Amino acid sequence: MTTIDAHCHIWTPDTERFPLAPGHRRANMEPASFTVEELMKQMQGVNVDKVVLIQMSFYGYDNSYMLKAIADHPDKFRGVAVIEQDEGDPTELMKQLKKQGCSGFRIYPKDRQFKTWLSSDTMHTMWKVGAAEHLNMCCLMDTNGLPALDQMCRMYPQTPVVIDHMCRIGVTGEIVESELQALCDMARHRNVTVKVSAFYALGKKSPPYTDLGPMIEKLLTAFGPERLMWASDGPYQMQPPHSYKASVELIRDGLSFLKPTDKEWLLAKTAERVFYS
Repeated sequence: MTTIDAHCHIWTPDTERFPLAPGHRRANMEPASFTVEELMKQMQGVNVDKVVLIQMSFYGYDNSYMLKAIADHPDKFRGVAVIEQDEGDPTELMKQLKKQGCSGFRIYPKDRQFKTWLSSDTMHTMWKVGAAEHLNMCCLMDTNGLPALDQMCRMYPQTPVVIDHMCRIGVTGEIVESELQALCDMARHRNVTVKVSAFYALGKKSPPYTDLGPMIEKLLTAFGPERLMWASDGPYQMQPPHSYKASVELIRDGLSFLKPTDKEWLLAKTAERVFYS
């Protein structure tokens, strides 16, 4: 069975060819290197066939390194780009990036208030283009950003939305039931999907991550397997004591409530539909 990792970052120590964005330094790069070649070696080790690449913050709005990886390996990679979300008209840039293998755009509150983080004219245009071009709005946020997201999903029901890392519920070490319910309530929007990912950062933050099982099971009940997708959040998931193997094995073998058909969706079919179709 094909396996797709729906979320991984890459970067190169070659900062002359691929310079860092203002405000970022080589010292910020931890690990110092996680190139596309290093990722592919990791993929081979755990039988992952494809990866959705997420633009790394080190590069700001310059998606060049990610785009090169996609161009060099179009059968393996798709991209989620980062562009200016608060100013200007992004329509043509979004269409251009789609032609270069990007099927989503990462959005996040940045320094905005949570109630208004999706209110700019540029953001509204992004959602309109997303609906027309089937480009995903990929949200990096905590549950305090959900009310604004819920409002946008009501305004633009045709826009596909992906919520990263189970909305980071459990990052404090505690799975708060009210936060989990708020995320499950987003299942009312049929074009919202959720990444079951970043296990190293949630709950007990310790392999084999089975403490996250009840949260994943509740998300499965709310969204169905067709709207959940596994992702690693590499390379962070790959730093000891964590590993790529432990992440994917939680879905492959670690949760007794997952049926074989559920695993097919979480490990490949959902990401294939959302990012590769």
